[in-house]
Amino acid sequence: MQAIEQISINGEWVTPQGTERFDLFNPATGDVIGQVRLASEADALNAIAAAKSAFPGWSQTSRDERIAALMRMRDALEACQPTLLQAIVEEYGAPASRANWMARYPVSVIEEAINALKDFEFESVVGQARVVMTPLGVAGLITPWNSDAGFICGKLAAALAAGCTAVVKPSEMSALQTHIVTQALHEAQLPPGVFNIVTGRGDVVGEVLSRHPDVAKISFTGSTATGKAILRNAAETFKRVTLELGGKSPTLILEDADLADAVPLAIQAGFMNSGQACIAGTRILVPASRKAECEAALAQAVAAVKSGDPRDPATEVGPMVSEKQWQRVQSYIRLGQQEGARLLAGGEGRAAGCERGWSVRPTLFSEVKNTMRIAREEIFGPVLSVIAYRDEAEAIAIANDTDYGLSALVLGGDPERARRVAGQITAGRVLVNTLAHEASAPFGGFKHSGIGREMGRWGLAAFMEPKSIVM
Repeated sequence: MQAIEQISINGEWVTPQGTERFDLFNPATGDVIGQVRLASEADALNAIAAAKSAFPGWSQTSRDERIAALMRMRDALEACQPTLLQAIVEEYGAPASRANWMARYPVSVIEEAINALKDFEFESVVGQARVVMTPLGVAGLITPWNSDAGFICGKLAAALAAGCTAVVKPSEMSALQTHIVTQALHEAQLPPGVFNIVTGRGDVVGEVLSRHPDVAKISFTGSTATGKAILRNAAETFKRVTLELGGKSPTLILEDADLADAVPLAIQAGFMNSGQACIAGTRILVPASRKAECEAALAQAVAAVKSGDPRDPATEVGPMVSEKQWQRVQSYIRLGQQEGARLLAGGEGRAAGCERGWSVRPTLFSEVKNTMRIAREEIFGPVLSVIAYRDEAEAIAIANDTDYGLSALVLGGDPERARRVAGQITAGRVLVNTLAHEASAPFGGFKHSGIGREMGRWGLAAFMEPKSIVM
């Protein structure tokens, strides 16, 4: 059993002043595999002080100096991929295909930050004014458990590229992965205080970051409820805030769609990251004229999805990250049946052949109304709802009838029609006949899915403010 007893402040490994220890689990078995010592409020304050002290020097570095630092960061993360992959499977339970992507993703997001930095326009002339994009200061980066290394590296790379220093508060549930990332960042030899990683509870470390006057910016990925609390706290000191929150994304299958192409994409969109993804397409909208055909094809596809042991190469859906998350998913499956939805595939309980751990049965409901809780609330598990629509106008109305607006998928035979429909969906990202990820494009949500954008030049600009110098 591995014990994580240190955090990183001011370029040094330090023992937290906090004394609480948090158990780490293998989701596939439910066994305790490690323990992390959690940071306290005092640790968070020390990290903020270190980042504040490092900011004047780092903010004055040149573009080339920042690129060089990010390249060292990228190379260090690339070197630790095999170790990180093992931790992702053991601690998070991601199946092999997803785990391999998650282990590579930190390198990809750092590379994208480098590319954005190379082309970023820090200065421009408007009339008699010289407009200078100026780094904000200390950034508080609060990251979730469903892609630990990727979120830490993506947010940190953007903050550093912009000239900010950072305090990272990762999820305590991902401490093994965080430790590997932190080791790599030390290998990159970034200046002391430029990054600080403080693993602790949200209501302790996260609370300090969101309230402290020396933190100029918060970038948070997680639940909408927590995002609201951060926004309220940040208002007291007028922090700049980027929030990437929940979703209840629609997958809209148009009448002219070829189901042989559309159904696999719809299932992949719904079950990505074992359903533990804010962008997961969990509402599948189908034309009433093809409802029976769509349901049969979707049910057959869901029934064929293998759920269970992440070490089995055939597994497509891994276990839920924790017993609490497993119970949450089970409660929504029960709720769907109580609300009157019809179970087409899956249901309650563990996946076939799994007696231990937190595996789930990939589940598909039909006869779902968009007013049902399973169609409105983020389940964060592999539970999909089929909703029928009469015509294109109703399909768009149903897609937009949600508190969220993070992502959407439109599937159709006529690309121009599909693109026209996509333009009418209120979401920060709409995919048309593809699940491809464009890392240089902005990512974020409308409505309760968040505020601001990450990735590409938009992600860098989110850590800066324009300053006008008029001569």
